Amino acid sequence: MTEKIPPVVVDQPLVLVGCGILHKEVDSLVQKNGWRVETQFLASSLHNYLDKLSSELNQALASNEQNGRETLVFYGSCHPLMDKILQQHHTLRTQGQNCIVMLLGYERFMEELGKGAYFLLEDWALTWEPMITRAFGKNQAVVREIFHGSHQFIIAIRTPCSTDFTAAAEAAARFVDLPLQWMDADLNHLESVLADAIAKKQQPAIR
Repeated sequence: MTEKIPPVVVDQPLVLVGCGILHKEVDSLVQKNGWRVETQFLASSLHNYLDKLSSELNQALASNEQNGRETLVFYGSCHPLMDKILQQHHTLRTQGQNCIVMLLGYERFMEELGKGAYFLLEDWALTWEPMITRAFGKNQAVVREIFHGSHQFIIAIRTPCSTDFTAAAEAAARFVDLPLQWMDADLNHLESVLADAIAKKQQPAIR
């Protein structure tokens, strides 16, 4: 079902600061809609390091503030202090628990999560082994135990912006010893999420 995208008029330039996990998809939607939005993406691997995530997000927002630029945050509930960070910088974020919810929608996300899915996007697949071993150590048995404790399989998600990351996804699944499935996702829900956040940012009370 196609999402109804609210009309959005960006009356002054915005800087969207956020996770780089869907950077190609977000940039594609900004260009498609002609939004006056500049994007600044942080490394998606920061999710594994909360101190670094808060530090780099705060720095990026503060730098834009110092230059008199309005900001919007492209993150889910990815840090326990996310609301405090947003309040400190007088901004708001896109709505959704995480990037997968923003991409797929809550119902589709929960349906697959309930089956035991781990969601894999291209950006993570291409950096999988070094990213995982930095976060959980190099003992593959321990890494597999961690993943097997909460997941039954991996779903690799292809979007219209994806390149062919089949080999990388297959290698990631082998590394954690989980079956691999594929899912195709359009950008309709993500477009709606971004449009809604941009529209809310235009409200005077948010500035």
